[in-house]
Parts: sequence; structure tokens; C-alpha cells
Amino acid sequence: MVREALRSYRERVRSEFVSAFDEDRSPHEIAASFATGIFITSLPTLGTGLLLFVAIVYLFERVSRIALFASLIVLNPAAKWGVYAGSFWIGTQLLGPVPGVTLAEVSFSAGPDVVTRLLVGNLVLAVLFTVVGYVAVHRLVREYRKRDIEVDVEELLPEALVEQDVSTRDD
Repeated sequence: MVREALRSYRERVRSEFVSAFDEDRSPHEIAASFATGIFITSLPTLGTGLLLFVAIVYLFERVSRIALFASLIVLNPAAKWGVYAGSFWIGTQLLGPVPGVTLAEVSFSAGPDVVTRLLVGNLVLAVLFTVVGYVAVHRLVREYRKRDIEVDVEELLPEALVEQDVSTRDD
């Protein structure tokens, strides 16, 4: 059951990327749209990121809607918990530990020091994800269009989502 869910997720990501690659947009526009979506999705917007997506689509004619919304699949709500944990760790490394608070006691109610570390770390991760996302998608779009081959999106996915048994792939 879990294996089937992972396969379905992988195929959905692949489908969204290929749809974006086939759009009548430049590689830069597609990559920039995806990177913008990744940046917004990485931040703790508490659901308001979707409103920002709608505003971006409305305001900018050359945005790739498919690439922008594909970022929601990559950084889905389940993945966000890992982003938040990493954000707090990075924020703590940059700003130092919060006095009197252990990792087990971390919550928004723990005070502004915890929130500050979370937001600083989250901004660092958002910028990192944005740069990596832009470079990866730009390169994939260029290669896809140059060679007109099937893109191996699995290279972009975390190892846990890639099936180990290559003989069961539906390539």
C-alpha cells in the first residue's frame, strides 16, 4: 500500500513536470515560476501561499501556472514538518540556542526567541531550495527540449521516494 502510494506520488510529480516542460514558455520562465513557488511554499505562510500564487498568476502574464503549482506537490504538507525542523536547527546554529528550552519543548508558545530562530532558519532554507529548484528545473527543461527525451524526475526526489527495484518501473 505504501509502495503504491509512493509510485502514485512519483508519477504525479513526473506528470506535472513534463506538462510544465511542454508549455510555450522559455526555460527561464518555467524555472523562475517553479522557484517562486518553492520559495513561497517553503515559508510558513499558514495556507496563505495559495493566495499569493493566485495573485502572481493574475499579475504576471508569463508565469508558468503548472510549474508554480507543481511546487506544492514537491513541498507538500507532510514535507513541511521536515522543513520546519531543519529551519529551527539552522536558526539555532546561526543565532544560538534558546535559553531554557530543549528541542522537546519547542513550540510557538515558547516565545519570540523560538519563532525568530524558526523564521531565520526557514528563510535560509527557502533561499537554498529556491536556488536549487531554479537550477534543476532550468537544466531539466533545456535538456528535455534539446533531446526530446523522457526526463528522469526521480533525480530530484528524495531517496525515500525513489523505488529501489528498477525492474518494476514503468518507464
